[in-house]
Amino acid sequence: MKLPESQVAVLQAASANDAQSIERLADETGLKPETVTGAAFELESAGLVTVEESTDETVEITEEGREYVDDDLPEVRLYEAAIDAGADEAAVQMGRVIGQSGLEGPQVDIALSNYARKGYGTIESGEIVADPDADPERDAEAEALAALDAGESVEDESVLEQLESRGLATLSESTVRSVTLTDDGVTALMEGVETAETVGQLTPEMLTSGEWRDVEFAEYNVEADAERIDGGKTHILRQTANRVKDTLVGMGFEEMEGPHADADFWINDALFMPQDHPARTHWDRFALSNPTEIDDLPEDLVARVEDAHHNGVGEDGEGYHSPWSEDFARAIALRGHTTSLSMRYLSGHEIGDLEPPQRFFSVEKVYRNDTLDPTHLLEFFQIEGWVMAEDLSVRDLMGTFEEFYEQFGITDLQYKPHYNPYTEPSFELFGEHPTTGELVEVGNSGMFREEVLRPLGVDCDVMAWGLSLERLLMLMYGFEDIRDIHGTLCDLELLRETEVLH
Repeated sequence: MKLPESQVAVLQAASANDAQSIERLADETGLKPETVTGAAFELESAGLVTVEESTDETVEITEEGREYVDDDLPEVRLYEAAIDAGADEAAVQMGRVIGQSGLEGPQVDIALSNYARKGYGTIESGEIVADPDADPERDAEAEALAALDAGESVEDESVLEQLESRGLATLSESTVRSVTLTDDGVTALMEGVETAETVGQLTPEMLTSGEWRDVEFAEYNVEADAERIDGGKTHILRQTANRVKDTLVGMGFEEMEGPHADADFWINDALFMPQDHPARTHWDRFALSNPTEIDDLPEDLVARVEDAHHNGVGEDGEGYHSPWSEDFARAIALRGHTTSLSMRYLSGHEIGDLEPPQRFFSVEKVYRNDTLDPTHLLEFFQIEGWVMAEDLSVRDLMGTFEEFYEQFGITDLQYKPHYNPYTEPSFELFGEHPTTGELVEVGNSGMFREEVLRPLGVDCDVMAWGLSLERLLMLMYGFEDIRDIHGTLCDLELLRETEVLH
């Protein structure tokens, strides 16, 4: 019997009594594992060996996981700091506890996102409460990390999946194949097996010389495993953002651009947001330490906005009668909404005075010091838009939403009246989640008030909105947690496998 060289080597190394793995056969024959695999399948087809398959699951702790074995999980450190601060007896300011915990950077976000999930306590309105009955020493994830670090196995699949989602452990499955000689294989070896000269690749030289007519070509096994290679691709969030942009451009809108870090004047003051509003405290905004303030503000516009805050606009206007500081207006922070871009454009400060009708939009990132949960992140994308025209109404605004969301297969919008300092009337938008059936808030909107428009020099109606790009994805794809889409806890496998909707 003549066989290709690789098959002869595998057949001679295999045993009829003991199943031998592909790796062991590769060591004995000096061949590559993939070559041994291909040869084994060919021999199996000829009835000379049997190939059995099993799945081997491997769990390995990551470098970040090893750090937490030594220094404790971030949520455990946060809980211990909260206990030391007396949060088991009364609510304590979250900033104080974070400072005492020694957590920095991404670890703060990780601690906040896991603190309530594990029942260590609650975080609300910038204050933290600790459950005195919680037992961090029995933390299942911490115990699992310690076991993995010690080379021990962990049986709880749910804990392993949680560690994997947090990037603290890697779970991998591999197919293990073992080869055993059959009776026919033993007989073939006893009768003698010769090596047949085979060629694995057709070359131009063979075609030119005609040598290809006299050689034996090796057969290709199309069922043999190939190495998985995950190529790069545009993130599903960016793909949807680009689709949103194309949709709005198709509806006649132009795109706005502007700074991520801006003066509080553009972010809030021009929107008729009082300076003592809770959303403008250091608990809700991210202020910059260098530089701390902006120099380039139009003095006449600043004066008109300040007057609107103090006295309102028009004969029946009513201001806030609360302190207003130009220093605060000049302070720089990360924008909490892209409405700062709308203020720059409507005022004429960005591209010059605009005459109605006009339509502008942006799809950009914003930053808020929110508590992390399935529908809130510290940074996310907002779909900003506004229309300037004469005699606009809420009906026009709702019609715009119906046309926009229909492009994404969403036709069941619901509206709820809402209060905003800068729009009247105002309402929130909701869509039904395709999996849970729950109503998900997807945006906020309304008609800009005179107290906003008059100081900007706008004499006509302006309808405006801020919509969430991530929550649009939730309704389109059925995602239940936006942290799976992007951020430190994103699910890479989900992103690789999700089919893009068109």
